[in-house]
Amino acid sequence: MADNKKIAADVLEAVGGKSNVSYVAHCMTRLRFTLKDRSKVDEGTLKRTTGVLGFQETGGQYQVIIGQNVPKVYNELCAMSGLAKQEAIDENLDTPAEKEKLTPRLVGKKILDYLSGSMVPLIPIFLTGGLSRAIASLIGPTLLNLVSAESDVYILFYDLIYNAAFSFIPLYLGYTAAKKIGATPVLGLFLGGIYMSPTFATMVTEGTQFTIFGIPVMMASYSQTVLPIVLSVPVLYLLEKGIRKIMPDVLTTVFTPFCTIIIMVPICFLVLGPIGRELGNLVSTDILAMGDAGGPIRVIGMTIIGGIWQLLVITGMHIAIIQLAKIPLLEYGYEAFVYVASNAAMLGVWGMALGAFLRIRRKEEKSQNFGFLVSGAIGGVTEPALFGLALRYTRPLIGMIAGGAAGGLFLGLTNVVYYNSGGGSNILFLTAYLPGGQANVMFACIGFAIAFVVAAVVTYLFGFKKEDLDYLTEKTA
Repeated sequence: MADNKKIAADVLEAVGGKSNVSYVAHCMTRLRFTLKDRSKVDEGTLKRTTGVLGFQETGGQYQVIIGQNVPKVYNELCAMSGLAKQEAIDENLDTPAEKEKLTPRLVGKKILDYLSGSMVPLIPIFLTGGLSRAIASLIGPTLLNLVSAESDVYILFYDLIYNAAFSFIPLYLGYTAAKKIGATPVLGLFLGGIYMSPTFATMVTEGTQFTIFGIPVMMASYSQTVLPIVLSVPVLYLLEKGIRKIMPDVLTTVFTPFCTIIIMVPICFLVLGPIGRELGNLVSTDILAMGDAGGPIRVIGMTIIGGIWQLLVITGMHIAIIQLAKIPLLEYGYEAFVYVASNAAMLGVWGMALGAFLRIRRKEEKSQNFGFLVSGAIGGVTEPALFGLALRYTRPLIGMIAGGAAGGLFLGLTNVVYYNSGGGSNILFLTAYLPGGQANVMFACIGFAIAFVVAAVVTYLFGFKKEDLDYLTEKTA
């Protein structure tokens, strides 16, 4: 449960204290401040405050986005500051923000902000799912063998909790992305649910064809994808906004969402969903071609995969590559390109989490990064570290990429081979290198150690901005 009193105290301090506040009110999700001196706002601290989802300045107000518990935070803030309480105001009273000059840097910043703002709220889900898988792996047949894979305890942690966390990503992202961008959150959730419709999934599995208004639909599963829903929500926002403007007030409650979804579904299944899938296929084709080329190009390809693989995981584009890489693995029993380099990338994530854990002093953040490390090494899930650390602070990506690339380079130069005889996405992945003999195992261990250590060191030294470090290295009781 959120500590609303602490959130209120931290926010008040970050905006310059009660002496800097002339007026404060709240709407459905935001605290709205009128400040005496805007320069006193410490946005670095505000960004890292637990319970704060974002902030913006618009219409002469400084708005801190809290979420659905904002009334409770507001009451605590007024109680501790002595500021007069105001009536809650309409969320839609925002005036348009001042337009910034459109530059490539601004576009990149806004895209990253959209992705981060959509994914960071999912940290509790991914972390819980990752730790649940870690428990299942620890007590299950792969490690301690305390319970069987058919036991109720194993099913609880793995099939129910873990699978619920990672099998419904479009649902979760539909909600958080809509909330981030300003669309109606439940419509984003609804859109994610449509992508995951059981009927459509069954048709994909059975090879049944489907058309929308006579136009054939690309039959593909969207259950664990990221790009299709991330691309769809901004279009949903623009469409809903346009329909709401022209819809008579007496009809808007029913027909604005209805018309929005009816128009969005063909756009999603005929345009945006296929684009998201094809982007993944395009990347996979180019990457696998580097492996087929052999020689120095193959080594370069493994270096690239080691560096960027987890970025592909963030977008879901890795799935197509893995499916194609499975072909030689199943046909010949081994694979010496994608699986090996992606394992280096995985160690890069673990190293990044360790580097952050060692650098951070603030108790809550430190324990969270230890959880990221455990969920990766034991549970085999990297998403908590990706969304909760890499995307949240961005600079840790440097450590992750450097470690994965360094490991991929060494593994490519030493021709390490991955065998279809074990493996996994947790620490047991090393078993897949045993059939290759002593040299294969030795070079594999060295390569993965390089990825892990380089990522940890680079993250420790260069993974955080100064303002982030001021907060993260502050000791707490």
